[in-house]
Amino acid sequence: MTPVVFVHGFLGGSRQWQGQVDALAGYDVVTLDLPGFGENAQLDALSSILGFADWALNELKMRGIEKFHLVGHSMGGMVVQEMIARAPERVDRLVLYGTGSVGVLPGRFETIDTSKTRACADGPQATARRIAATWFLERERAVTYEDCAAIAEQSSLKAILTGLDAMHSWSGAERLSAIKAKTLVIWGDRDRTYPWSQTEKLWQSIPNANLAVIPESAHAAHLEKAGLFNGVLNDFLGA
Repeated sequence: MTPVVFVHGFLGGSRQWQGQVDALAGYDVVTLDLPGFGENAQLDALSSILGFADWALNELKMRGIEKFHLVGHSMGGMVVQEMIARAPERVDRLVLYGTGSVGVLPGRFETIDTSKTRACADGPQATARRIAATWFLERERAVTYEDCAAIAEQSSLKAILTGLDAMHSWSGAERLSAIKAKTLVIWGDRDRTYPWSQTEKLWQSIPNANLAVIPESAHAAHLEKAGLFNGVLNDFLGA
């Protein structure tokens, strides 16, 4: 069976996908940690989304994984758009979740420049906890907030600033129409990071795209509405 590869977003990590690993029990599930984040927080974060994409493709090749389904969340959604642009023959099905086609993030809870300024003033741990709270409808009161905050806190100030710069300078909008893989766009309807305009752009611009909107969830719909999210994902991958 084709492996399923998950690529986390900014301040994320492989451990956030445990519920999906369990739900996709029939698949070989691979959860990456990008350099500078999660279990690879000790590595220097890369300076571009393309750099993260090349790293991920090389990492998978080193593991002997040539063909795969690909799921990207948030910044990871940008990374997987670069991965499929670089190696379209390796990607079977594509899932773009809580992400968009431009890195300037119009409509985000705050601008990237504001996040950088506040990160320098507040330090990496406080920044990680503050940003992680925006991923949930109930913010710090969410059941899975502390787990996500703990993953986010592993990243250094340098990784935070580098990751923000990588996103800010990226755009994949001009390549959306070239994506040939069967694609699913997933969006939490209360997402504070990516507004509907970004989601609609993906859905309408990728030729073979379907859309799933997860109600009453924010940026971490896979945690807030795990049953619904996993059902949609299983249905898409198995169709």
